[in-house]
Amino acid sequence: MKFCASLVKIITMKKIILITLMVAALAAFKCNGGRHITGTVFGSSDKLPIPGTMVKIKGSSTGTVTNGNGAYSIDMPDGDATLVFSFIGYQTKEIKPGKSDTLNVYLDASSNQLSEVVVTGYTRQQKKDITNSVAVVSSETMTSKMAPNTPTPLQGAAAGVPVTMSSGVNPNRHIVLRGNASPSMMYKSKSTYYNTPVPDEESYKTITENGFNTAKDNPLSTFSVDVDAASYSNVRRFINSGQLPPADAVRVEEMINYFKYNIPGPSNGDPVAIHTELSSAPWNPKHLLVRVGLKARTINMDKLPPSNLVFLLDISGSMGEPNKLPLVKASMKMLVDQLRSEDRVAIVVYSGEVALKLPSTSGDKKQVIKDVIDGLEAGGSTAGGAGIKMAYRIARENYRFGGNNRIIMCTDGDFNVGDSSDGDMETLITRERSSNVPITIMGFGMGNLKDSKMEILADKGNGNYAYIDNLTEARKTLITEYGGTMFTVAKDVKLQVEFNPARVQAYRLVGYEDRMLAKEDFNNDKKDAGDMGSGHTVTAFYEIVPVGVADDYSNNVDPLKYQKTKDAPAAGSNQNELMTVKFRYKQPESDKSSMSLATVQNKPVSFNSTSVDFRFASAVAEFGMMLRSSEFKQGSSFDQAIAIAKAAKGNDEDGYRSEFVRLAETAKSLAGNGQLLSK
Repeated sequence: MKFCASLVKIITMKKIILITLMVAALAAFKCNGGRHITGTVFGSSDKLPIPGTMVKIKGSSTGTVTNGNGAYSIDMPDGDATLVFSFIGYQTKEIKPGKSDTLNVYLDASSNQLSEVVVTGYTRQQKKDITNSVAVVSSETMTSKMAPNTPTPLQGAAAGVPVTMSSGVNPNRHIVLRGNASPSMMYKSKSTYYNTPVPDEESYKTITENGFNTAKDNPLSTFSVDVDAASYSNVRRFINSGQLPPADAVRVEEMINYFKYNIPGPSNGDPVAIHTELSSAPWNPKHLLVRVGLKARTINMDKLPPSNLVFLLDISGSMGEPNKLPLVKASMKMLVDQLRSEDRVAIVVYSGEVALKLPSTSGDKKQVIKDVIDGLEAGGSTAGGAGIKMAYRIARENYRFGGNNRIIMCTDGDFNVGDSSDGDMETLITRERSSNVPITIMGFGMGNLKDSKMEILADKGNGNYAYIDNLTEARKTLITEYGGTMFTVAKDVKLQVEFNPARVQAYRLVGYEDRMLAKEDFNNDKKDAGDMGSGHTVTAFYEIVPVGVADDYSNNVDPLKYQKTKDAPAAGSNQNELMTVKFRYKQPESDKSSMSLATVQNKPVSFNSTSVDFRFASAVAEFGMMLRSSEFKQGSSFDQAIAIAKAAKGNDEDGYRSEFVRLAETAKSLAGNGQLLSK
């Protein structure tokens, strides 16, 4: 009997242990599910958003900061995890999210600082130095040192930390002043945002806008497609931070092509289809506006070829800010979740030195890949050129014929060791692209963003370029538009438009300034051009001055003395044709191009009769010209762009068009409040 009783006890204990292990396993499984929490942080007294609030998961290094509108998004595990919200001058608040994935937070001002103003200087510094650039300044000090509404120069000092404002520099960062100021301050009991013209370290390639060309002297216009969208999300970052972007940050074609357009794809087996639409230009109804739209073939997700990917991650000291390396990690883990067992990924990192952190590994080993990503820490200088060389070497060693070979580079572009100039990068990437491995550039951060360098890497490396300012943008680039970002269906896509001088007096290509080609390059298969990914759409606008319309843009010159000036030829049998659009492309594995063409008849429709896509894209173009203070904006206005966009949102499932309307309204307010549209 004793033996039986002992046996029963042993069996019972084993059951208890087994049940305990099962419960623990289920709990662990649930924790791995994770949640995506979003919300906005406000001040409880003034109900205004608080940009720059630190949001962290308690007990971990995972965190983010709120953007210029006080908004945040963060991935956290299921369960009892707690979020910690902190901002200088406010009481830290710890909150456990409830069942909703939206969590708005109101922070209370610290009781001993209710009559003080908190000045936060955003500048390029290591995290450990940030506390040294923060000062608490009494309202009396600010009143005596900083004259409200004075554009030049404002100076203040407290705790030995100078605060200087001067004019003549494009603003990149801002100083935030919060608290209850005296009546003589600009706003009482509210947050006051002063644009801080701290000399920024961001770099943008100078843009010289395309002008009007006369059709009889220059009947051909030739350019490469551009599927990049970095300019739009970067412009959005500026505006959401309370300032208008520098003019050279505004690439109109990238703003237009940020949005999806309902263009039919090819039905004849070709990789790209072309469509055109003709109406009047909203900013000058006497002019015509032609939309040339391209749509690449869409590959079903289950038919995508196997991938050989190399993650090239910048872990230098400049990436140590919350909106850089932590955002890179979260973005790359999103991409890892898209990988299949037939896909492979390697991880190369660079700071002062270059290292292979993960050899080429099967995509089904997701936790192994994520563990390597989670273990990355920022520090040291930036040997970007050496990192690029190693990434291409690893990609070549694991090259998959008939597969998708690609490097995904995440960086702020601030290279300072070895090959580092824009010219060095162009030479390096032009040499490396012969390996037939495209490169996707993902830019992160602010303050020292080297946009010019990253644009060169993408353009010359047969790749694409996206600017990631938050997890929502990362999700758009790496999940929603996964096929377009990662899988090329047509390479070296070029367009050449021939205008009929009998119908066209002058024309101008809107945007694409850094994609212009010589007319001879169109038939030269050795000349590099842009690539299109699965499902990509490209829109280009030509503004046309019809024959007989008086204008200021036809570049008229005095009659020539030594040779006869050519008259415009008669239209002949093509009298109803306005222009002919030819485009060339190559299959991904081919070095020989094919050509298609489309003819545009001189039959414009009224602007209100055009497609919603035509009208919305024209509103984005008009908005871009306003931001650039374009020489060719003519009758453009923020009000008109906003009105057109509101009426042409169409089926806005993702809300991007509605976001554009809000962005344009904010930009209008900023411009109306005295911000100059800077060159």
